[in-house]
Amino acid sequence: MGVVLRIRRDHVDAIVAHARRDHPDEACGVIAGPDDGRDTPERYIPMVNAARSPTFYEFDSGDLLKLYREMAANDETPVVIYHSHTATEAYPSRTDIAFASEPFAHYVLVSTRSGDVADFRSYRIVEGEVTEEPVEIVGEAGAESPAIRLGPDVTPVESYMFANTGSDDVPDA
Repeated sequence: MGVVLRIRRDHVDAIVAHARRDHPDEACGVIAGPDDGRDTPERYIPMVNAARSPTFYEFDSGDLLKLYREMAANDETPVVIYHSHTATEAYPSRTDIAFASEPFAHYVLVSTRSGDVADFRSYRIVEGEVTEEPVEIVGEAGAESPAIRLGPDVTPVESYMFANTGSDDVPDA
């Protein structure tokens, strides 16, 4: 098996809450972790979608520069880069793929197109190639935890694995 995103439940809850809060615009952010090769997301950093768009996200250039300076000062790296899709599935669009510039990051997408349940999926995007990866959520869901769907026919339990996308999946434009 390839790479697995191991992520704390409170981070999943925060990402989904951010996506719902910013809906109908896309939400975006980063979870930084130590630059030690362990691939551990630790510091949740919600960002502002400078595009303020329901179909596109863009980090504010000043905020992004500040974030990368903070991460450098703290010996951190972007472990998770997340954003939401408001009307389409949680699959990287052509634009998402074109702008993916961190080959070691987990690209998390949350779809808020269904109001009651959010789809939560993770990918590696390297040189234009998209690979969906399994996600393991560490920690129990609390009373305030949002309802999430991790992939087709997945029953929520303590650890989750996404199913591969099928041939009928088409990235949004």
